[in-house]
Amino acid sequence: MPRSDQGVTFDRYMLIPRTLIFLRRGDSFLLLKGSPTKRLWANKYNGIGGHVERGEDVLSAALRELSEETGLSADLRLCGTLIVDADERVGIGIYVFTGENVRGDLRPSAEGTLEWVPVSRLRELPLVEDVAVLLERIRKMKPGDPPFAARSYYDDEDRLQVVFAA
Repeated sequence: MPRSDQGVTFDRYMLIPRTLIFLRRGDSFLLLKGSPTKRLWANKYNGIGGHVERGEDVLSAALRELSEETGLSADLRLCGTLIVDADERVGIGIYVFTGENVRGDLRPSAEGTLEWVPVSRLRELPLVEDVAVLLERIRKMKPGDPPFAARSYYDDEDRLQVVFAA
């Protein structure tokens, strides 16, 4: 299908693609505590990830981000998608991966400090707002479960809402 048949118009809602990776080791997840100088999420814990670059598929982007930010590689699988309503016309489309069979040596990152965090400590940490909800969903998933689909937005009282599709 030619480019002209893709139906792209700039008056439609558009998504910026990003990846988010939660590596798992036993009952712990690898999280990144954002550096104090980071523009977004300074001193907050998040998964690993970033933007999908032109010419990349989402798995290749996730593997690249994982390597760049941690020095690690792993067997990743798509566990869900999250659409974040960021603006009237633009949203963030997050492809959420989980992974095990981690290989390599963890190396420092300019993005922040990497830490294997036991699930029992998650409530004590300053997490990026949706991380606890996503990790809870991922923890409940069984091998072979289909990926989840969700969206997040802020309600009229500026509280984050994460809604999973049925």
